[in-house]
Order: sequence, then structure tokens, then C-alpha cells
Amino acid sequence: MVDSTDGENLAGTKAGLKPGDRVLTVNNQPADYQHLMARELMKDTGKTVEITVLRGADTVHSEVTVPAAGETKGRLGVFLRSGPKVFDLSKKTYTFGEAIPAGFNKAVGKLVDYVKQLRLIFVSKEVKVTESLGGFGSIGKLFPSEWDWQSFWQLTALLSIILAFMNILPIPALDGGHVLFLIYEIITGRKPGDKFMEYAQIVGMVILFGLLLFANGLDVWRWVRDLF
Repeated sequence: MVDSTDGENLAGTKAGLKPGDRVLTVNNQPADYQHLMARELMKDTGKTVEITVLRGADTVHSEVTVPAAGETKGRLGVFLRSGPKVFDLSKKTYTFGEAIPAGFNKAVGKLVDYVKQLRLIFVSKEVKVTESLGGFGSIGKLFPSEWDWQSFWQLTALLSIILAFMNILPIPALDGGHVLFLIYEIITGRKPGDKFMEYAQIVGMVILFGLLLFANGLDVWRWVRDLF
């Protein structure tokens, strides 16, 4: 739900959005939650989209051009209601013994979600590699500008889970690659040759450094792109 608009020249104001409007769809795609609306807007930066909102008892349709660059890229320039104004929040307290299985279940859930998101890069045409991958700059932007210990440790835990998953991928020079070679040795009864292992390690390092440069290069490219 729109809480307020920010400035007369921003996209949301030009589209006629008003405080109290409830966004329903963007280009006929569900957008009644903030992350859904943000996703649809980012897909159509620089294009004109149709937004359907519920205003009181009336359904209102309007068109708006989504900003394609700068700080307003993919944004309408409106503040959305969140927290207790929309949802009834509850707090659950765990004992030390209850916290261990609860934390384990949450970690597994986060890992499953990450793998599903990673899979979309390869199978979905809507997910672009250039918008989904990032390096150190993107990681830094994940953390809030003001200190929040809970957000900090949740993000730290998420990054640890991601690194653990990446480490078990069957790429030479990673633990997953070593496991793959051990499985080969168990099945065949003979160890891979030293020359083969040397070349495999070189290939693995080239892949890793290539990914590192590519991801951080995307951060630099986005920064330059947003400047202009």
C-alpha cells in the first residue's frame, strides 16, 4: 500500500498514485507485495508499464514510464507501508535447546531457496546474469547503512551458507573438486596422475579467478552505467 509519494517529478506521482492506493498488478502480473512490484518494475526499466491499484472501492489503471538509470532506476518514487501497519507481527522466543534445531531448519531453508534462485539463472529467460550476479560491492550493499546486529548476523550466516555451497561444487581447486577425484579413485582403484591433477588445479583456478573478475566487473559496470 502506498504510504506517501516523494516529489512531483517522480514516476509514481506522474502516474497519479496517491497515499492509500494498494498496488495490485504491474503489466497484469501480481504486485501486491513490495518484492513482487520491485521485480516487475526492474524487468521493464525504461519502458511504459500499466499499474493497477485499488483506491478505496475503485480499481484504477494508470501508465507510467519506469526510470532506467540513476538512483531511481526501477522505482516509482513512492513510500510503501510495511511492518505492523500491514501485518500482525509476533515474536517467538526459543530456549537454547530449541534454538539449535530451529537454526538448522532455517539454514536448510535458506540453502534450498538459494539453490532455487541460482537455478533460475540457467533456466529462466527473465533472470539476467548481468543483474543477478555481483561482487564485493554488491555484498556490501546487502548490509544496512545503520548498525543492526540481527540483520548483520543474518546476512553473515547467509553468506556463510552460500560460500559453503559454492565450495562443494565439483570444480577443481575447491573441496568439491577434491571429493570428485576421491570418488574417481574409489571407483577405479587408482589415483589420477600428478600431471592431470596439476592441469586440473590450473583449470579450477582459472575458472574461480574468472568468476571473481566477472562478478566484480559487473559491479563496476553498474556503477558506471548509473552515473550516466
